[in-house]
Amino acid sequence: MMTEPNVNPEQPGAPDADRLGPRPLARPAVDPGQAAVFGRPQGVDGAFDKLYAPTKANGVKLTPPAPESLAEAFSRPPGAEGVLLERPREAVGDAPQGEPPLWTGSGDPWRDPGAGAVLAGPAVSAEDEEKPARRPPGALLSLPEVLFGRRVKPKALVMLGVVALLIGAAGGLVGWWAADTGTELTGSATISEAEAAKERPAGSVAEIAKRVSPAVVSLEVFKPGAESGEQGSGVMIDPQGYILTNDHVISSAAADPSVKITAIFIDGTRTDAKLVGTDPKTDLAVVKVNVTNPTVLQVGKSADLQVGDTVMAIGSPLALQNSVTAGIVSALNRPITAGGDNGAAPVTYEAIQTDAAINHGNSGGALVDSTGALVGINSSIRSSSADGGSIGIGFAIPSDYAIKIAKALIKDGKVQHADIGINASSTVAGSSTMGAQVKNVAPGGPAANAGIKEGDVITKIGNRLVRDSAELTVAVRAHDVGEVVPVSLARDGASFVVDVTLASD
Repeated sequence: MMTEPNVNPEQPGAPDADRLGPRPLARPAVDPGQAAVFGRPQGVDGAFDKLYAPTKANGVKLTPPAPESLAEAFSRPPGAEGVLLERPREAVGDAPQGEPPLWTGSGDPWRDPGAGAVLAGPAVSAEDEEKPARRPPGALLSLPEVLFGRRVKPKALVMLGVVALLIGAAGGLVGWWAADTGTELTGSATISEAEAAKERPAGSVAEIAKRVSPAVVSLEVFKPGAESGEQGSGVMIDPQGYILTNDHVISSAAADPSVKITAIFIDGTRTDAKLVGTDPKTDLAVVKVNVTNPTVLQVGKSADLQVGDTVMAIGSPLALQNSVTAGIVSALNRPITAGGDNGAAPVTYEAIQTDAAINHGNSGGALVDSTGALVGINSSIRSSSADGGSIGIGFAIPSDYAIKIAKALIKDGKVQHADIGINASSTVAGSSTMGAQVKNVAPGGPAANAGIKEGDVITKIGNRLVRDSAELTVAVRAHDVGEVVPVSLARDGASFVVDVTLASD
């Protein structure tokens, strides 16, 4: 932007007296050393060196001359003028008279330098290609001429035969393979097998069965010459050859000395067994075999069992030797009255109830716990049919009581049980007092001496409740002969306790 000078109104045309004039131009002095380093060389006036500036001819700047090597390579030969190659003069209408060029008249654009660039066929036409000469077909030979006319070389005939044999063999192999594979319903099967065997850790059913089964034997009881007999199981409880079983298994041998008892071991060994003693009231018996170093079953404590504990029944049900079933303890201290068939007296004992399958032939076999220890002797079952099939309710005599009876039988051949000297029955439903009602009292017996009368209801023996006649029997037998036990009674609506000295049965 430009500004006008300030003019004094009093003196037109005169500059303003208050305005300052331009300052003088001051240029610093140049150091001679720096000027020598950064200044222009001597003789150079412009910004660039004229040494490399293009030359001028008649006011036109010219490029520098080409290098000598390029000029020698691309310049015209000495004495040549004009262009190196020119179009034929006939192409521009100025053809000389005489012989035409070689590309005229042929119609070949590849030879015409004036032809445009177009797509065309091959340079050599199909007519110009040389075609191979066709061989005339030979005469067809018949089979006799091939074989006997000597028109074919013997070597060729041999090769032809070999080829025919190979083709026939290949066809035979294909036919054999097709016949071997059969229809779509038959063929070779690819079976997937397990890589590792089933694990059987300690404490498994398989491990316990393998360890315990050799101590359980099958017992056959029959009379020589008879067509049939009894069959059951037994448990080896002593290395001297003592076997504990049920009384009803060997009852016929106890009644008839001519009846033979045979023990059959797991390896099939058979040996005679001798009767040591029986106890029909507890359905227990002991027989003995003469064997060397038998496998003996360890005895556990049945008192330590609880409902729900795992147990296994081992025996020979229905003559199927060394059968194993597994289940649990369904109930404890269950008073059971069994037997009484064929005129025999019924048997009453306190049992372990289990749902392990028990059938005829399991009697006398072992009931073992999860460690493989003997906790009971399988004795009876409860069934809903006349055939007595298993319905999952089986009973075993506790090992604590069974071993006590077995020791007495081994020692004396018989057992004495405590007796109270009465006959009793269970009270009927709806009675005011539940227990065992006294039906009759043996004169001079333990009950009579204690003042127990007919019609009294016994509700307790010692510390054990009595709810029926079976429980009265097992409660009395739980004590020893000569032991004094308190007996709780109910008579005419009154309750009292008497002391009874138990006698022997």
